[in-house]
Amino acid sequence: MFAVIKTGGKQYRVKEGDILSVENLEAEPGQVVNFDQVLLLEDGDKIQVGAPFLEKALVKAEIVENYKGEKVIVFKKKRRKGYRRKKGHRQLLSKVKITGIYPGEQASQEEKEAMTPAPPKPTAKAKAKSETKEKPKAKPEAKKGTRSTKTVAKKATTKATTKKTKEK
Repeated sequence: MFAVIKTGGKQYRVKEGDILSVENLEAEPGQVVNFDQVLLLEDGDKIQVGAPFLEKALVKAEIVENYKGEKVIVFKKKRRKGYRRKKGHRQLLSKVKITGIYPGEQASQEEKEAMTPAPPKPTAKAKAKSETKEKPKAKPEAKKGTRSTKTVAKKATTKATTKKTKEK
C-alpha cells in the first residue's frame, strides 16, 4: 500500500516504514504528526484518487529529527559592471518516518485517538521583542526664559553699493 501526500508545497509518494525529509514541521522529535492532505491511495488493485484530496484518508508519521539541509550558494553577477554577490542558504528540514497509512474508514477511528499537533514554538526573536518592549521616557520640558534673545542685525545695502558691485 502506498499514498501520495502533500506537505510543504511538495508531493511525496510514501509507504509504511519510509523515512523522508520534508520542509520544517513545528514538532519535537518523537512526536506523531498527521498528514491529512492525501492525494492518492493504492491498496493492491484498489486505487482511490482525490479531487484534490481524499476525505477521511490519513497518513501518520513520527518526527525523527529536525535539521538543516546542505548549503546552497546563490551567486549573482552582471558582466562588465563589477557586480558580484555571493550568499548562502541552509533550509530547515524535518526527517519523518511513516508509521501508518489509513484509508477513509480506519482514519476516522484513528483521528479520535490521534494526538493534536504541537503548538508552534515561540521563536527567539519573538521572546526578545516581548521582553525588551518598554515605553520610552518623555523628555523633560525646557525651562522657560533660557532662550537666547540675541538679534542679528541685517546688513544694510544701499543702491550705490549694489551698482558698484555690478559694474566691476
